[in-house]
Amino acid sequence: MEWRLFANLAEAAGTKRAEVDAAAGDTLGDAFERLLGAHPDLEPTVVDSDGELREHIRLLHNGDDPFANGEGFDTVLEADDQLALFPPVSGGRR
Repeated sequence: MEWRLFANLAEAAGTKRAEVDAAAGDTLGDAFERLLGAHPDLEPTVVDSDGELREHIRLLHNGDDPFANGEGFDTVLEADDQLALFPPVSGGRR
């Protein structure tokens, strides 16, 4: 399964697209742990000292926030799911 990483998260991982060994039936938490295992430099940026996803990091599953619906890391994955991690975004036109 592929994760898309953006901005400083892609820099920390050394790639904008990270393949992990996750398949249909695994959970989002499984895929996230495998991402951190494959790219340990991401961990301090995306996980706090309690092992929780940092508040300012956005994790998307098929374009939606899985934590908004209460499933979070328990979300069961399907083969064609899209996973993404975003750092805080700011700026824009003045």
